[in-house]
Amino acid sequence: MSQPTEHSAARAAVPAGSLPTSFDVARLAGVSRATVSYVLNGVTDVRISEPTRLRVLEAAEALGYVPHAAARSLRAGRTRMVLLPTGHAPAGPLHSRVFDEFQRSLRRLGYTVVQYGSLGPDPVGAARAWAELRPVAVVSLGETPLTPEAVELLKRSGARSVITLGAERIPGAHALVMDQRTIGGRAVSHLVARGRRAIGVVMPAEPGLEPYAALRLAGADAAARDPGADAAARVTPLPLARTEESAAGLAARWRGLGLDAVFAYNDEYAMLLMRALQDEGIRVPEETAVIGADDALLGRLLRPRLSTVRIDMATGPRLAQLVDRAVRDPGAEPERHGLMGARVVHRESS
Repeated sequence: MSQPTEHSAARAAVPAGSLPTSFDVARLAGVSRATVSYVLNGVTDVRISEPTRLRVLEAAEALGYVPHAAARSLRAGRTRMVLLPTGHAPAGPLHSRVFDEFQRSLRRLGYTVVQYGSLGPDPVGAARAWAELRPVAVVSLGETPLTPEAVELLKRSGARSVITLGAERIPGAHALVMDQRTIGGRAVSHLVARGRRAIGVVMPAEPGLEPYAALRLAGADAAARDPGADAAARVTPLPLARTEESAAGLAARWRGLGLDAVFAYNDEYAMLLMRALQDEGIRVPEETAVIGADDALLGRLLRPRLSTVRIDMATGPRLAQLVDRAVRDPGAEPERHGLMGARVVHRESS
């Protein structure tokens, strides 16, 4: 017969049918309930030694204790909820990784992270729906562009800070500037410098990517029209679903399009299309140069190796610290921070 684990022994001390409480955690850790509250609520203005903090966390885990967010909010007079309004995943694997880190870091700082999946085109209407949840902060990923009126509504409803991601700053909100136009501009400038003049730009057919793809297309178009270039280039939008059938259909029409290069939305679309072009007998890069974005590892393993735009984003913990600072000092002047840089990594495909 297996021996009882430490966790099961700890849980056995809680009466059957009862949920563990902060009193149970305090008793198991040998500390006061106030100390338990400080540790589990992420209070930083009270000094708690690291051994004590770890002991409280271990006791909470052993008992299966989870703080009640609503009760905690009632005691504090406000929630610790950070609302991320988004109907879809972020713009690509790199962005997904950064925002996963961002959410984990916010949780470590004592915030409850909630993704709100219902979005609408009306900024004030969307803000009113978000405000019903009484978040302490809203981090808008840009799918519903905010307005000063929407920001003011959120603040009147108790949000201590509103943070927006995008190319423009919204009055009253902190701005994390992530200009997708830079990515498209870098890619097309590279292709133009390599002598390409008829450039396709892949526009993903998957929902949720339209705002990002439109900005990358705008950046690509601006780079193609750059008066400082040796010769004018043109860009052609190319709708593409992330399926082999869609890529094969586009590749079959490729020679009729008269294109000598393509910038794909990211490396996934670039690899998908490059393989379809090769299956059609179109040589890469001799007939068509290909460049993606995000610098995915798989792109380096292909032949030819995939050129890409490497995106250097701020880390998730840094973004979480920005949110925490804005919540702690809601009256501070709105800040503007750059989220990323972009540079071309030239490989064999271009």
